Amino acid sequence: MQAVAPPMGGMTAQAVTASPWDLRAITPDGRLAQRVEGNSRRTWKFNDGSRDRVQVALESEGRPIQSEIQLWMGPDYTPFSVKAYTEDGKLRPIHTLIGTKTKAVTVETRNVGQMEFPFTGAANYAQGPLETLALDIPSSMPGAERVDGGAIRSTYLDQETGRVNVVLNTEGKQLKAILEILTGPNNPKQSFEVYTSYGEAMSLVVSFNVVGAGNTLRVRNLSPVEFPLHFYTVEE
Repeated sequence: MQAVAPPMGGMTAQAVTASPWDLRAITPDGRLAQRVEGNSRRTWKFNDGSRDRVQVALESEGRPIQSEIQLWMGPDYTPFSVKAYTEDGKLRPIHTLIGTKTKAVTVETRNVGQMEFPFTGAANYAQGPLETLALDIPSSMPGAERVDGGAIRSTYLDQETGRVNVVLNTEGKQLKAILEILTGPNNPKQSFEVYTSYGEAMSLVVSFNVVGAGNTLRVRNLSPVEFPLHFYTVEE
């Protein structure tokens, strides 16, 4: 894999945090971390044909993150994109996995927020249990919740939950949906709006930091009724 970012100052191999989702777990030496100013973009290239899952993390110093993450296969084909938002990029960083179908790909992260809201991003091939998580969660939960096109499903999270991992996939059809974590009746703290033409190999896999009590996870299937999705959640 070709790194395209300079080292991030002050970060060493000893700074790896406990969670495998964190930015410093992706890049212990900071070489893959890039600062993304408002209205700018950064890219990472991946060429290992034996790997099929890339991990992305975006974080800030506590300000909002408004971003768009895209996966390119060649110059004109974008089979996966997700608009990712968080109210607080320190308490609730963006953590996601993206399928590559074992192809050479480029991952782009775009900051669509204002200039005064920069964030730091990093991407690398998923390691350890995250490498197979997109398949492990569905295979361990044969009774997944089906969400038909146009439908909404909500799950109230236990107040003891500190993290929730979510997989949205389809049986090969398109996946177009919004996944949100809310406090109160309609107060989204973090959201992912995904579109992919192939929702099986390129499913949406995200991990939410759950802060405080009264959190609800909500998914809305934006596709027509003939494009159902499957909704899996694992609370930690």
